[in-house]
Amino acid sequence: MSATHKVVVMGDTILGRNDRQASETRRKLTEAGIFSINLLSSPGAGKTALLERTLGDCADKWAMAVVVGDLQTDNDAVRLSRFGVPVVQVVTGEVCHLDAQMTATGIDEVGTDDLDILFIENVGNLVCPAAFDLGEASRVALLSVTEGEDKPLKYPSVFATASLVAITKVDIANTLGVDMPLMRDNIRKAAPRAEILELSSRTGEGMPNWYAWLNTNVQHALRNLQLIVR
Repeated sequence: MSATHKVVVMGDTILGRNDRQASETRRKLTEAGIFSINLLSSPGAGKTALLERTLGDCADKWAMAVVVGDLQTDNDAVRLSRFGVPVVQVVTGEVCHLDAQMTATGIDEVGTDDLDILFIENVGNLVCPAAFDLGEASRVALLSVTEGEDKPLKYPSVFATASLVAITKVDIANTLGVDMPLMRDNIRKAAPRAEILELSSRTGEGMPNWYAWLNTNVQHALRNLQLIVR
């Protein structure tokens, strides 16, 4: 009798399970009328700083919650908790990204009652997080001016899957001699359909455009909810 063997493609198996959970999470959030955002960037690009500014400026405008992913510590969750919004820290250990099950557990912890926006602050990494759907409505990729103009070309997957690319720390771009037109051109090469915003969480430059983008998507989520209810 000839020997037989079976080939199991682990990547497909893992991503298949992940995508099924992500679809369930997306359905749950859509039916609750919540706009959910997966924030992706390299470490230090300013995800937590952007959330701090947003939570502080918009506390009276939207009901918000945050799920934070990090390999270790709850430092970011502590920073964000001072704004009085629900925050859950997911410690991923050796895993370099959030997956849909981790995110779903975090969402269960923060709850979805009466929320307008759910922010998911992914682990700082420009490789692994791009492959994992978390059930979010939109992906936002952050690119700091300190990282170099060619970063979108080196790590195209994160930018290609983003609805919005936010160039952060623009208040120091001139000091660093950053070629902003080149950075924007490289973003467009990697993410031709993504909207581009330029922001400074420290000075507030560009933040009204960020809030306008959030508001447009919150209103869209509410319209979808009304269609579901009908």
